Amino acid sequence: MRGLFILLFVAFCLYLFVNVEPQQLEGLLGNQPHTEMGESNNVEEQAVIQPKIQSSDTAEGVASFIGKSVSELLDTYGEPKRKDLSAYDYVWYIYHDHPAEYVQFGVEDGKVVTAFSTGEASNNNPFQIGTSYDSLNKEWSFADSVTVLYEEGSYRFEMKEEELQTRPLVLLGDVYAQLYFDSFDKTLSSVRYLNAETLIKQRPYELVYKGPLLDPKELSPEEWAAVEAGAEQQIIDFTNMIRNRFELAPVQWHEETADVAFMHSKDMNESDYFSHTSPTAGSLSDRLTAGDVPFQYAGENIAAQYVDGIAAVEGWLNSEGHRKTLLNERFTHLGVGVNEKYYTQNFIETW
Repeated sequence: MRGLFILLFVAFCLYLFVNVEPQQLEGLLGNQPHTEMGESNNVEEQAVIQPKIQSSDTAEGVASFIGKSVSELLDTYGEPKRKDLSAYDYVWYIYHDHPAEYVQFGVEDGKVVTAFSTGEASNNNPFQIGTSYDSLNKEWSFADSVTVLYEEGSYRFEMKEEELQTRPLVLLGDVYAQLYFDSFDKTLSSVRYLNAETLIKQRPYELVYKGPLLDPKELSPEEWAAVEAGAEQQIIDFTNMIRNRFELAPVQWHEETADVAFMHSKDMNESDYFSHTSPTAGSLSDRLTAGDVPFQYAGENIAAQYVDGIAAVEGWLNSEGHRKTLLNERFTHLGVGVNEKYYTQNFIETW
């Protein structure tokens, strides 16, 4: 009798999965909160396998600006398209004038502390966008742990196998490079460059540390609103960079859909759930209809606890359901809503 009950339960679960509405299949997975292991007294006594270290002379292009002054950045790149506040004490300077080139530099206290770059035309030497994972791994010997020594502390970042395959961390001179890979094509999708302090503040991997833990300053509600608005624009910018990579038409910003997306992110954040179906506002179709959004086809991606919007987009690219939504040729418009570290993309095809 017990065996029969188990078989019936499994059959019922399979029925639920197979019969989920199409829009519910898109974006069911989110990034889990990063685990901080706390202080460890023996962190410096353990054997440490460091990534391959290249001479600082090899830091070319975008990477070479880490540590430079904002005046040097402006002399080379000119005035940015816009400036977006981040949640990590720096301001993003956004440069995006070409469909095959996108770069944003994080500026704190007059210095460049981080950068994000994608597009085949971007100067990411020695990392060329589109290069295979295997060839870069052969050259750089990706390690599953990287130890950062900063001032009085020691910080060991430990990467799970999935993280090692999709976003390994390497050391380029004194600059840390986080390599984002498209796990379906197994090619380099984008690169994030950081100085040690910014990497420790972001904590993008499991962390074992000894010494002071660096945290970004707390943000006011007004500052969070500015961070969210910037992240929303970065998400659509990067989404269209990816669509261009796959020879798809860009999606256009849709304000009413963005309002619906924001309310869903806010609802998930405040009500502490993670789902395409809101306990109070219902499904995506329900929410779009209530928001007076005209559409004939719609899809949704959601994510939570990524360090920022561009990291969330890379996460969507590497998840089959999210990826199908991101690269769906039918979609013509996109609304993005960010509330702190909850992210929602609502794609629509208009009438």
